[in-house]
Amino acid sequence: MAVQWYPGHMNKARRIIKESMSEVDLVIEVMDARIPFSSENPMVAELRQHRPCIKILNKSDLADPEVTRLWLTHFEKEQGVKAQAISVLEKAKTKRLPDLCRKLLPGRGTAVKPIRVMIMGIPNVGKSTLINTLAGKTLAKVGDEPAVTKTVSTTQQRIIIDGDIALSDTPGILWPKIENENSSYRLAVTGAIKNTAIDFEDIAIFAADYLLAAYRDKVVQRYKLKRCPETGLQLLEEIGQRRGCLRPGGVIDIQRASEILIHEIRSGALGSLSFETPEMIAKETAVDEVAENGADGAEETDNDIQV
Repeated sequence: MAVQWYPGHMNKARRIIKESMSEVDLVIEVMDARIPFSSENPMVAELRQHRPCIKILNKSDLADPEVTRLWLTHFEKEQGVKAQAISVLEKAKTKRLPDLCRKLLPGRGTAVKPIRVMIMGIPNVGKSTLINTLAGKTLAKVGDEPAVTKTVSTTQQRIIIDGDIALSDTPGILWPKIENENSSYRLAVTGAIKNTAIDFEDIAIFAADYLLAAYRDKVVQRYKLKRCPETGLQLLEEIGQRRGCLRPGGVIDIQRASEILIHEIRSGALGSLSFETPEMIAKETAVDEVAENGADGAEETDNDIQV
């Protein structure tokens, strides 16, 4: 499932961000702790250039804590990057972010010379919740569907925090094409892509296959299985049977079973889950590069033949 979803408002947002970056000292990028690689927008590095960056692994209460620690170590190897895992359950930890901004930019941080911070992130990673927590009041509306964040007025796009930090919000933007096909699935599973743009059965089978490989015990416990299915489709059939997802004649409604699984993943009903590790992504990236190089080579050969 290769996702190519770049609505006009996202294209406009990218242009505005690029034009505004000259007046930014530091970037805060918000990602989903369950899928740090897949929810990391490669355009952020391109746009921020040399500026320091704080990578926030949000929704860490829904992610596997051991895997989250691996990602924090991975990101902090990057030049100029600090990484923190937070959740809406840890407001005190979120409130410490301004201090980290000051440490990264000791030359700024006064009422006359505030630290100019831009907060970025793809849709539905919790950017609005983070802004509201930092501001101590509701400035950005929050919704369950991607791309629903709305600022109440244009004056609230620049928020002053503690008198010495000027925070600029940006719309959630996706990039033109998601190259890693597995990332497309992970974004869909966790809710970064609108439900109307996905096939629930398709992504549920992907998620079920992964859960059986990585979190088999949690699956067995959640759905009270006597024996664990071998495939994702079999797991969906078990869920459908146990949750009464039946059509006339006793046929299992896989669509309804798929919706149940995806909803329970997103809500945390299955426990803390992470859908990718740094090691996994390194392997997938290597495979993608080999495939891309092979395609480039084939194209060059075709061109030579035509000449």
